[in-house]
Amino acid sequence: MNDCCTPDTKDRTRRYDLAVIGAGSAGFSAAITAAERGANVALIGHGTIGGTCVNIGCVPSKTLIRAAETLHNARVAARFAGVSAHAELADWRATVRQKDDLVAGLRQAKYADLLPAYNGIAYREGQARLVEGGVEVDGAHIAAGKIIIATGARPAAPVIPGIETVPYLTSTTALDLTKLPRSVLVVGGGYIGAELGQMFARAGVKVTLVCRSRLLPEAEPEIGAALTGYFADEGLDVVSGVAYRAIRRTESGVALEIARDGHDTTIDADQVLITTGRTPNIEGLGAAEFGVSLSPKGAIIVDDRMRTTRAGIYAAGDVTGRDQFVYMAAYGTKLAAKNALNGDSLSYDNAAMPAIVFTDPQVASVGLTEAVARKAGRNIRVSTIGLDHVPRALAARDTRGLIKLVADADSGRLLGAHILAPEGADSIQTAVMAIRGGLTVQQIADTIFPYLTTVEGLKLAALAFDKEVAKLSCCAG
Repeated sequence: MNDCCTPDTKDRTRRYDLAVIGAGSAGFSAAITAAERGANVALIGHGTIGGTCVNIGCVPSKTLIRAAETLHNARVAARFAGVSAHAELADWRATVRQKDDLVAGLRQAKYADLLPAYNGIAYREGQARLVEGGVEVDGAHIAAGKIIIATGARPAAPVIPGIETVPYLTSTTALDLTKLPRSVLVVGGGYIGAELGQMFARAGVKVTLVCRSRLLPEAEPEIGAALTGYFADEGLDVVSGVAYRAIRRTESGVALEIARDGHDTTIDADQVLITTGRTPNIEGLGAAEFGVSLSPKGAIIVDDRMRTTRAGIYAAGDVTGRDQFVYMAAYGTKLAAKNALNGDSLSYDNAAMPAIVFTDPQVASVGLTEAVARKAGRNIRVSTIGLDHVPRALAARDTRGLIKLVADADSGRLLGAHILAPEGADSIQTAVMAIRGGLTVQQIADTIFPYLTTVEGLKLAALAFDKEVAKLSCCAG
């Protein structure tokens, strides 16, 4: 690690305005925000600088997902008349090495190389522990007026008898495989399981995905059901509504015993990938002993100002167990830094938080689902259209997907937007801005959208509240 990442030796006895524990995206966001406001910051990292997203999460997974998508696109090229294509996975090890090079480059450019640019940030490496008046790092006391905890989370294993005897893969280790197994059993139907399951299937691995409820349980049920069907078309088997009985090693790999619809069965695979959730990184902090309350799952409890139950200590990001997206972690710690320095005047607002699942088709959502809105007692209207009504999808000869809007029946304001489309991720921000700005679905319908784009589907879905879009000519809305 270069000199910028070694402990500051100018003044080990100085008192800092703020100590930030955790040197990932969230920690850097807090430190930079505070430094830009003239504060002296101690940024404390433990392990690889850069945290989850750049090292073992967003960046490596999305580049491998796109590599596998290239293989799939060649297989389906014949949907265009007169077109044929061929692609093969010649060397997965080389693909993984390229991923590693990208990760290393971004880690250096977006983290390590940034530190010298901020004179107000002193980087300290080591395990941090909360103490009176600041934090202790490997026996050295760092005095600080305020503290932000942004230590993130790591993959967690479910309670399945025998799990401790099985050498399972996690979202971290799965991305480092240089040799692909013949078969993988994915346990967990959330976004990580869905993304990595499809990636491995497209790379030629036989994949079975099992989950307790359904695929993407937080998404609209229409989206989970449609994606399940698309997975089946690609040979990825989704087994939902199961109870896990036991898991064990076998001569050829692993075997998971499950119960479904009153019947017991066993699923065998070369390897098992556990994607059932994450657990906060709080070990060694001494949080509970220091008066920082934790949830039953070990997450640090915070209020809407990012304050913990101990005065002067804040927390944000995955360690709080909520909104576990890197951009929300960065937003939360930026808010925490501003509050810590300027009187706790800002509140956390996730009402217009976009969420993306990088499957193909992509899943993009913002705001309330229909079920959540009804459970809250809202009087709502719902509009749903298939992508076969969106000209962009027709021209691309790929009508997999749908768009669903949830609106307040009284005011007409958009409450939620949910997109399943090959280019859905780049379309959701329009709905984010609409919700943030309090737009009605009529205002969205009256807005000019560019023709032959996926985002035009939002306009069509808005029109569909009161019109039959199949009877409209191009751009007639």
